[in-house]
Amino acid sequence: MTRKLEGKVALVTGAGRGIGRSIALKLAGEGARLVLNDLDQEVGESAAKLIKDSGGQALTCIGSVSDPAFPERFLQTAMDGFGGMDIIVNNAGYTWDSVIQKMTDEQWHSIIDCHMTAPFRILRAAQPIIRSLVKSDQVNGRRNVRKVVNVSSMSGMFGNAGQTNYAGAKAGIIGMTKALAKEWGRLHVTVNSVSYGLINTRLINTSADHGGISTVEGHAIKFGVNRDLLANLEQTIPMGRVGTTEEAAGAVYLLCIPESDYISGHNLVCSGGLTGV
Repeated sequence: MTRKLEGKVALVTGAGRGIGRSIALKLAGEGARLVLNDLDQEVGESAAKLIKDSGGQALTCIGSVSDPAFPERFLQTAMDGFGGMDIIVNNAGYTWDSVIQKMTDEQWHSIIDCHMTAPFRILRAAQPIIRSLVKSDQVNGRRNVRKVVNVSSMSGMFGNAGQTNYAGAKAGIIGMTKALAKEWGRLHVTVNSVSYGLINTRLINTSADHGGISTVEGHAIKFGVNRDLLANLEQTIPMGRVGTTEEAAGAVYLLCIPESDYISGHNLVCSGGLTGV
């Protein structure tokens, strides 16, 4: 049986761990050739090795998505290595929480830059490349539907105390998605977003391996949710539990396969039935 993404070229940011890693592995498992980005070279290369050890193809582009020079380097990695691009998943991100009266400008701009400005720059840089690829498709009598999936959050839909920066950015990426779906339809590109509820990643899981603290862009960021609070939150989810990263990846996958070629401008909620936070 032919795999649904055989031969496609997929670019995934923040692909070294968590949801991004599971997205990369899922797309590769369906035949896509991957360009993986992560801030941490070790975890990025580890994800690429997993794909290659399984018989897939993967390249890495290590670095911060917030770097203005990153988009060109990221996209050129795909063009030089695989000669095209079919899927772009803007997944990279983290949280840096604080109530608004204590939130610094640096906290605000860091999160906005990572979750909203970085996807904007990547997609802006991708447009002329995609336009050129579409013209080549037309010359050769092909019609290729390309895919963009932007990762959002239920925090962006309903807000969350202590996350003015994150909620603002995630709400913004939904608006950007809907606008770009209207711009890029003529290029045969679907543009959708996925808003996650509670997914079992280091953002909520204070496990012993990182102690709830991680360094991101030189800043010590506290991750995790109090275990008792998390247990209470789980009770609000109709399915009674947080989602796995593999289940989260499945939502992105649905928007990358041919069956979703006429779905665009949509925000898919992946939350186990949770409809508000």
